[in-house]
Amino acid sequence: MERPLKKKLARSMARALTDFSMIEEGDRVMVAVSGGKDSYSLHALLADLQKRAPVRFSLLAVNIDQGHPGYPGHILQRYMDERGFDFRMVREDTYSIVTDKIPEGKTYCSLCSRLRRGILYRLATELECTKIALGHHRDDAIVTLMLNLVFAGQLKAMPPKLLSDDGKHIVIRPLVYCAEDDLAAFAAEEAFPILPCDLCGSQENLQRKAISRLLADLDARSPGARANMLAALTNVRPTHLFDKDLWRALGLHVAPSDDEARAEAGNLLPARALLRGDA
Repeated sequence: MERPLKKKLARSMARALTDFSMIEEGDRVMVAVSGGKDSYSLHALLADLQKRAPVRFSLLAVNIDQGHPGYPGHILQRYMDERGFDFRMVREDTYSIVTDKIPEGKTYCSLCSRLRRGILYRLATELECTKIALGHHRDDAIVTLMLNLVFAGQLKAMPPKLLSDDGKHIVIRPLVYCAEDDLAAFAAEEAFPILPCDLCGSQENLQRKAISRLLADLDARSPGARANMLAALTNVRPTHLFDKDLWRALGLHVAPSDDEARAEAGNLLPARALLRGDA
């Protein structure tokens, strides 16, 4: 009998997969497994879905050993081997590059993630994978939204499905509707052998961590705040934003009232589809 938490996460993941057509017939999906709770959960949920999905797809779990001193990659290797999963561990010393280029006390995340993403793209080509699945969840998307809002002056979160700049790779985030607390509880239920991050995970004074603490406090004061922020990302009113290029694309000279917008929904939908790139 399927456990309630696993069922809840599986449903949320299935909704994201369906909403954004993330996995198609014949896909070979490379799952980036860092050894953290989120990527373990993503791989486990996709492996379970693979057995009963209406489309056929294959999974390849990939871990990048980035050269951190004492990196316990053998733990992840043993976990994958014992369960018979298709798995590759690739050794790339990005640790030396990051620690050489980034001054002590500064955050490593930006350079580290760019190097890791480049390696994943290269591996996807070499291993003939059609999709790259990452373990970012609801809270990651909301924190990114707040970081862009507060520090970058942009209204932007994480795309659930992304085409790489060179047009060769599609990145998917099947857990974007899943709450981090639920994933942590699921990881504990499954007793995943978690690998620590001794690079960015060791830095406490990060903007991302500060925003995460802010959101946790907000959710404690107003339960459901993070769930509402996720809902907001799925319920955008483009006519009520200040992007002049967006207004031009919608053919607007004045924003309609909410009632008028609902009445005009049939006319607005094609413009929204155009903005999304569906047309």
